[in-house]
Amino acid sequence: MVFLSYLINGISLGSVYAIIALGYTMVYGIAKMLNFAHGDVIMVGAYISFCITQYLGLPAVLSVVGAMIVCTVLGILIERLAYKPLRSAPKLAVLITAIGVSYFLQNSALLIWGANPKSFTSAINLGSIRLFDGKLLISDEAIVTVLACVLIMVALTLFTSRTKMGKAMRAVSEDKGAAQLMGVDVNQTISVTFAIGSALAAVAGVLLCSAYPVLQPTTGSMPGIKAFTAAVFGGIGSIPGAMLGGILLGLIEIFGKAYISTELGDAIVFLILIVMLLVKPTGLLGKKVSEKV
Repeated sequence: MVFLSYLINGISLGSVYAIIALGYTMVYGIAKMLNFAHGDVIMVGAYISFCITQYLGLPAVLSVVGAMIVCTVLGILIERLAYKPLRSAPKLAVLITAIGVSYFLQNSALLIWGANPKSFTSAINLGSIRLFDGKLLISDEAIVTVLACVLIMVALTLFTSRTKMGKAMRAVSEDKGAAQLMGVDVNQTISVTFAIGSALAAVAGVLLCSAYPVLQPTTGSMPGIKAFTAAVFGGIGSIPGAMLGGILLGLIEIFGKAYISTELGDAIVFLILIVMLLVKPTGLLGKKVSEKV
């Protein structure tokens, strides 16, 4: 039963990483940039949900919707103000800007909400499931998180393959110049990508804080980095790869802390990243792309 409990916790945690990794992989796959401020958008989403439930007294469902709206707008603003002017700049300049945006969001949260951790009330209250005469407990947070991850991945897959905007995203991902010549609005497509990724970050922030109910300005930093690791592990730029990488990373982290060392749990996660980059740099489901020089 203990093994099954660890397995469920690993899948639940991995599902959160997968939702965050989907945001990373979409932005990288289309805009070819690493948005390291993505983890801090998670934190903003969690704070917005907290404020809506605690200060306005509105239901948890509305708090999730409100967090998604605010983070969507925030993602569009970040892209327009910080990244769009650097569309033709060297990748190092974009990377430094992303780190700067991350610190800006963290310090803004510190000024607005303070440094003291806040107790986050779970947005999920459906009741847990007990199996095997109560020996195995499956929390409602775990159930909702896994279901949300699967539904989001399926929805994104259908969106990118069936809709006009999704096809535009795929075209921009392949070749921005050719897509623009064919009438695709590249700027609008990238903005929509950031909007979707930021909305997913809000959902991930609420689910993360529902399972681990401590909220502070650095809440999204470590999960964001681990989710980036998951995106690379599964194959950054691949939607199924982000989900696979997130689930596997969650399992590795939980089982590593349970059977190897609690203190070395995070180190094991990043060791896996190093090994993956050495053995298969494109990730599990990533594709090797040749570039003409």
